[in-house]
Amino acid sequence: MTQTRRYIFAPVFCAVAAGAAAQDIGAPLSAIDWLSQSVEPASAVEPPVARGIVTPPVTMTPLDQPSKDRVGLLPASVTGLPPSIWAGSDEETLVALVQSKRVETLPAIQDFLKVLMLAEADPPAGAGPDGALFLARVDKLLDLGALDQAQALIEEASPDTAPLFRRWFDVALLTGTEDDACDVMADAPAVAPTYAARIFCLARSGDWNTAALTLNTHRVLGDIGPAEEALLSRFLDPELYEDEPALDPPDRISPLVFRMHEAIGEPLITANQPLAFAHADLRSTAPWKAQIEAAERLARVGAVSENVLQRVYTGGTPAASGGIWDRAKAVQAFDAALRARSSKDVTDTLAPVWTAIETARAEVAFAKLYGPALQDITLTGGDADLAFRIGLLSPDYEEVALSAPDGADAFLTALARGVPQEVRVTNSRELAIQAAFNGAQPPPALRALVDEGKLGEALLRAITLFNAGYRGDARSVTDALALFRSVGLEDVARRASLQMLILDRAT
Repeated sequence: MTQTRRYIFAPVFCAVAAGAAAQDIGAPLSAIDWLSQSVEPASAVEPPVARGIVTPPVTMTPLDQPSKDRVGLLPASVTGLPPSIWAGSDEETLVALVQSKRVETLPAIQDFLKVLMLAEADPPAGAGPDGALFLARVDKLLDLGALDQAQALIEEASPDTAPLFRRWFDVALLTGTEDDACDVMADAPAVAPTYAARIFCLARSGDWNTAALTLNTHRVLGDIGPAEEALLSRFLDPELYEDEPALDPPDRISPLVFRMHEAIGEPLITANQPLAFAHADLRSTAPWKAQIEAAERLARVGAVSENVLQRVYTGGTPAASGGIWDRAKAVQAFDAALRARSSKDVTDTLAPVWTAIETARAEVAFAKLYGPALQDITLTGGDADLAFRIGLLSPDYEEVALSAPDGADAFLTALARGVPQEVRVTNSRELAIQAAFNGAQPPPALRALVDEGKLGEALLRAITLFNAGYRGDARSVTDALALFRSVGLEDVARRASLQMLILDRAT
């Protein structure tokens, strides 16, 4: 049997269907919709007053500075991808493809998309100093709720332009590190703050008098609107408005608005906000229910580690029943049973906890936590089969398959080992997967992109194909998987295939 080269990624992951690609590219860049208007061009507002030494330094970006598109956190030795993945493609095309990528997809695809966004790589053709592709990559990480990765990527490039600082400042607001960002803003004329951001930062530094004076001055000048004035006034002096009714919810929420509402004791609900806002509810000051809801939401897209999910689920005693409380109880009971290595207790708790985790759509995070350990527990019948399937969703899927229990699904077992072509199947999904592992070639258009040195573009288009495929277009599944395997991404192909068959993600 020919051994296919495989790349195992670090935990950070993770006419070509022209119609599907065009539909994807039309999607909005959602991160832009909620970013604060926290900075403007330096000429738009008066220069800020410096308040001392700041770290990290912010500098002007020379026009001849190399594009930030080359900046990444994951070297080729980690991603298994050559540094030239973007070099042969047009930057505008890549930006449109990155912006179009779906957030709600299979975890394996989400993980791989993050790898692409974080990869160190040469800039695309015609890349300018503004780093348009770099900004699109940062925004996609923000869309995915991957705040830590987005923040690290920005800091690796240095937030020395207004567009980058704007994103860095917003991430700081959502992660509770806004004081550092305010310090930098105070000494950064290239990224002059808006009045609201300046007032916020002055207050954070304890300079309440200057903050109040700035608010009053620009209220008189008409630079601050009524809604913004009402929020800033309460932020500066909340006691003055203790007996006043709460403010109406804002028409547009941003991290700056979100943090000020929180500071005045009128927090905004994060459940209907973009993923990035859910991180605010992971803090210990948030109610336990809100922490669980946020952890589940972020775990679905791999934006928090499985350890965070476990910590939150086991962080209290459910005081009620139904819904989220039943899920917490189920996880706690199963966690205790597995730690005690009690076959009887695991048997009693496994099916209920899996039903709960399926409801939360956090199956892969759960499998990372418990999948390998489950294989060491003696189980029988349906419980043994369920434990096996959970193990196949873990990073140790191939090792799990080598010890498959009696009666285990033959196709899943063979797929995890990389040889699904050895099993006879009739199901359309299984046939589509099997074809990709049995010699099917990528479609000519994708193959041509690879041959032209446009590997990154081909991979982004293959992701679009796969997303269309697992919702019903079997041929697209074959084409996407064939492309992944042809360029050495065996692990991505197997994990995505296993998840497509095991998880219920058709809707």
